[in-house]
Amino acid sequence: MSNVPHPRPALGIALAVTATLCFALLDAVSQFVGGVVSVLMAIWLRFLVQTGMTLALLWPGQGKALLHTRAPGWQLLRGALMVSSGTLAYLSLRFVPVGDFTAILMLVPLAITVLAAPLLRERVPALTWWLVAGGFVGALIVIRPKGSDFQGAMLLPLGLVLINALYQIVTSKMVKTEDPGTTHFYTGLTGLALGTLALPWSWAPLASWQLWALVSLMGVFGSLGHYLMIQAYHRAPASRITPYLYAQIGFATLASWIAFGYTPDVWTVVGVALIAVCGALGVRVRHG
Repeated sequence: MSNVPHPRPALGIALAVTATLCFALLDAVSQFVGGVVSVLMAIWLRFLVQTGMTLALLWPGQGKALLHTRAPGWQLLRGALMVSSGTLAYLSLRFVPVGDFTAILMLVPLAITVLAAPLLRERVPALTWWLVAGGFVGALIVIRPKGSDFQGAMLLPLGLVLINALYQIVTSKMVKTEDPGTTHFYTGLTGLALGTLALPWSWAPLASWQLWALVSLMGVFGSLGHYLMIQAYHRAPASRITPYLYAQIGFATLASWIAFGYTPDVWTVVGVALIAVCGALGVRVRHG
């Protein structure tokens, strides 16, 4: 994402780990407010805050150059995928604990590898298919049917994995020509525009200023996390950063324990470990 070939990999890794902390906090707050704030209201306010933060952070340095894009269609597609991702994530967190939810999302690198075959015409090694199968088994262990507690909506994170993989593939195509700050801005603006269109049918006053603050925090954590990831990929290659993204599982599990008193059982730990091992090996296989 830069003309300079990844000048500071250690800083890139540190930024990426900090971004995973922001994403874990975003998911924890989403789960906390998910039962009382409608999804469309939450998504609209999140992208309102994200767009405002992006302008505040980047406009002073870039000015009108921030608005220049060579690929408006791709920008719109990326923004729509982000809105879909945020919506599915918000709905998923009503049914799946934050730590388990995050572990399932760690299937995204494997999903990217699989989708790279038809979309990017990359060859997928046979070992990768076994790792994908292992990661999927791990996800099923994490969200395994638990008698009357199981609901079909608990499978939503698997759909989210597919959307996030497409989002990353679209991003990888855009970074060759698009400024990362511009991409971040248009992603937020697309989300804000789509959320505003739906607002007349979804508006509902929030019960307290605390709820307004918490939903706004979703925008802060989301915007900051994605901005830090952009800066991370400026400074280190994806092959160096990706293994450290699994730190998000630890952050999310800790947040789930502190905020909701949730402690994963033995089988959940087994499933999480299987996802992490298969995902890390998948990254290693893909990048040699």
